[in-house]
Amino acid sequence: MTPAIGRKLLLVCAMLWVWASAQAMAQESGDHPADGRASEPEAPASPLAVPIDATTLAGLTRESVTATAHDKKLQCEGVSLTELLRASKAMPAEPLRGARLASYVLVTARDGYRAVYSLAELDPTLGNRKVLLVDRCDGKPLDDEDGPLRLIAPEDARPARWVRQVQSITVVAAP
Repeated sequence: MTPAIGRKLLLVCAMLWVWASAQAMAQESGDHPADGRASEPEAPASPLAVPIDATTLAGLTRESVTATAHDKKLQCEGVSLTELLRASKAMPAEPLRGARLASYVLVTARDGYRAVYSLAELDPTLGNRKVLLVDRCDGKPLDDEDGPLRLIAPEDARPARWVRQVQSITVVAAP
């Protein structure tokens, strides 16, 4: 072995020893791994059923919104889906991050119709999408065709994700 190769080999060995020592010290001190990422918040239990009973909804702030569906303008009242999710602990009060960014809300109707919203699009610091769970439109309780609960998203270009006769709301962590 030539002296130049020996010096290079010694330098590589020294660098490996320094790296291994730094890793061992970081593990002993409880620091985060060397990749520099902070710990991720835990994902919520999945799936998580969100209560939509009258008692739960009565405890939330009511909102009004004007929305158009199928060329018909509606003035509806209900609760914010975001507020409902936060009240049921299905969505944190602080901005979403980590595993919760891959969670979605599945809204199911009595007839099996379903629509999906990501938690990220509902989060006020990300998508800030306004979606309401309403029980009144045009000053009257919803009839059997639409109610007793209806989910509306007035900002959507068309009402494809509006759900009549809401039966369940579930938060699911994407696989």
